Amino acid sequence: MDVLEKNSRFAKANRSLFSARKILALNVISSPGSGKTSLLVKTIEAFQGKFPQAVIEGDQQSEIDAQRIRQTGVEAVQIQTGKGCHLDAHTIGHALEEIPLPSEGIVWIENVGNLICPALFDLGETKRVLLLSVAEGDDKPLKYPEAFYGADLLVLTKIDLLPYVDFSVEKCMDGLRRIRPGMEVVALSAKTGEGIEKWFHWVNQQLATIRG
Repeated sequence: MDVLEKNSRFAKANRSLFSARKILALNVISSPGSGKTSLLVKTIEAFQGKFPQAVIEGDQQSEIDAQRIRQTGVEAVQIQTGKGCHLDAHTIGHALEEIPLPSEGIVWIENVGNLICPALFDLGETKRVLLLSVAEGDDKPLKYPEAFYGADLLVLTKIDLLPYVDFSVEKCMDGLRRIRPGMEVVALSAKTGEGIEKWFHWVNQQLATIRG
């Protein structure tokens, strides 16, 4: 059986579980250093006490990010992929057995830092969020089209660095329109808080839809 076909079967099971529990599952992917964990920590803290949350962390080694998440008081399970470059649906299914499922809440899935392999594997998520920091190249949409095409939202991060880096938002958006016309974009800085309320609003909208 093809690897992706097998993965799709497990993804379908995960999706059914999320749907039955009215869970918003967000698969967050990006290159290393885009600010995934920093944004997750800020978001989890902002939503603390409003609805249940749990986190699945994917890294090749260490529990550094999972430890940062746990400091917020939210349950986090770490998946160490070793030489693997992505999370898959089967592994996510096992991770879900290790955490209290946040019915009518959010499961955050922080994927391995990589714009290639994670883009190919459906985890059964409700939505896929792609982070791109302005410290990276503005040609990323054209260089990694699969990642951008498969995402539901682009979050442009670290915009407080725009005055100091060679990054054209216009060029990046032009490339994005060629790959995924009409894709929703949120620009923010987790450090200064600029634009972060738009991100919170987007997440709340998705959760409201799931809860009906």
